[in-house]
Amino acid sequence: MSVNTPRVTRPPAPRTGKQATLAQETRDILRLYHVAPREQLGQNFLVDSEALDTVVRAASLEAGQQVLEVGPGLGTLTLALAATGASVIALELDPGLARIAAARTAGLVNVRIHEGNVLHTDLTSLLDPSAPLAVVANIPYYITAPILRLFLEGPLRPRTLVLMVQREVGERLAARPGKMSALSVFSQVYATVEIVRQVPPTSFLPPPEVASSIVRLQVHETPPVPNPELPYLFKVVKAGFGAKRKMLHNALDRGLPNSGAFIDHALEQAGIERTRRAETLSIGDWRALALAMREDPDHLPKSARGLAS
Repeated sequence: MSVNTPRVTRPPAPRTGKQATLAQETRDILRLYHVAPREQLGQNFLVDSEALDTVVRAASLEAGQQVLEVGPGLGTLTLALAATGASVIALELDPGLARIAAARTAGLVNVRIHEGNVLHTDLTSLLDPSAPLAVVANIPYYITAPILRLFLEGPLRPRTLVLMVQREVGERLAARPGKMSALSVFSQVYATVEIVRQVPPTSFLPPPEVASSIVRLQVHETPPVPNPELPYLFKVVKAGFGAKRKMLHNALDRGLPNSGAFIDHALEQAGIERTRRAETLSIGDWRALALAMREDPDHLPKSARGLAS
């Protein structure tokens, strides 16, 4: 739902230079509204102006462009995004923070603050599906995969996603063959993934226990794997990583209904040694393997047989 600007004391105007740090400004706002960060919601407010500027630059926004900010918090990044001239739609889960963000951005015609959970909100009612979209989000670990599925597989496909995530998650997203994971494969099938900047705990108020990364996903205009192939490819990937410590042949034999002999045949057809491990395969390797595997329709799950025709 939309958030109306409350009739309360206006927040202090942003102070720059030697007057105050961004951290002090954040403390002032928290004190003014008598609120404290809620650990259970992963509320750690960015107080590093250089990191904030990095997020804005990574989004590559232009005047009039549409940007969805997930989790605006106190509205600090919202103001910086709005300064680019972009049309900012911000969605905040915490009602109290949504009201603060609305108060801080009151009067800005290119900002709309809404209260709600991004995973349970009809985004098509908030955004223009025909307009280019960028997504900027500071997200806790436990909703990283759901957020990626929402924007990489859902009806609204952004051109760019800029995510503030835990450093470990950022490294998994951007991993290269040798350190890949199922999350790496999923993300890189849809987008080019780049770690733009590492962000230490001291850049947040309160400081989290772990470092963070600013990650940019530039969504492919032409994906390396066509959409009709994706459901079965992801089944093969899931099986391959289902027994990560095992050799690839053994993991696939355990996770898929195909015979061991056919798995050997498919690996040979794809040019992949049976003793390799899942984390060493590239996107191209996974596609070649999935294409070879689906030549065995009698041994596929019913849900995947349509892809084998």
